[in-house]
Amino acid sequence: MRRIAIVGVGLIGGSCALAWRRAGIAGHIVGVGRGRANLERALELGVIDEIASDAASGVSGADVVLVAVPVGQLSSVLAEMLPALSPAVLVTDAGSTKQDVVAAARAVLGARLPRFVPAHPIAGAERSGVAAARAELYHGRQVVLTPLPETDAATLDDARRLWAACGARVSTLSPERHDAVFAAVSHLPHALAFALVDMIARRGNAEQLFGYAAGGFRDFTRIASSSPEMWRDVCLANRDALLAELDAYLAHLASLREVVAAGDSARMEDIFGNARRARDDWLKSIEDGK
Repeated sequence: MRRIAIVGVGLIGGSCALAWRRAGIAGHIVGVGRGRANLERALELGVIDEIASDAASGVSGADVVLVAVPVGQLSSVLAEMLPALSPAVLVTDAGSTKQDVVAAARAVLGARLPRFVPAHPIAGAERSGVAAARAELYHGRQVVLTPLPETDAATLDDARRLWAACGARVSTLSPERHDAVFAAVSHLPHALAFALVDMIARRGNAEQLFGYAAGGFRDFTRIASSSPEMWRDVCLANRDALLAELDAYLAHLASLREVVAAGDSARMEDIFGNARRARDDWLKSIEDGK
């Protein structure tokens, strides 16, 4: 991959650049973005080799294009890029939702659609910006590809190798299944963390409450430090699946409230014990998979 263009040089895009550079597959990396200061910082840190003035000039002549912008911006970015894309370019993205990404690609890319491989790296963090980027971010983490029926087979293989070069474990799902799964295990937890911190912050004694908050509150709400813009777009893009998960969670929370109100210690311990066992088994599966 001689020339790689990254549109959106933040945590995700910047970490890809560093990982691909470390793997020796990036000859020249061009950065595109809205924030000039962030791009200059990326250049200073050696994350990119060149700053492009716009997406079209940035992707011109590129062998690979990674679009790592909030999903709400993807359609306009693809449209800006399209006239400058070479016929052989591999285009991939890093969006947390996939049905909307696929719809945008179908509407915009035309003849370039077979060279587009939607992807979702499951390796975010609560901090954003290129200063948070690190080459090992994807090591041992999952990247989910959601190829289209039109996706060129050789291009899909190239995308697998590209993401594997970051140290990731690459798997595939349909766009529909992807969005249903991640509504439950990613989008819902982020919404809950944001909602809890927002609720506490709006109370009259917020300063006192935050003053006494400790490890449990910090761990539960860590992801509330994530990008509000990005997660706004994710929640709106996957609204139907997220609403279903919110309804399911509210029903489960209502059941727990009844248990607490009734003082049903046995049922409470059963719920807590089941949750602990499930989480411990999940953590063990992660360790065993490394």
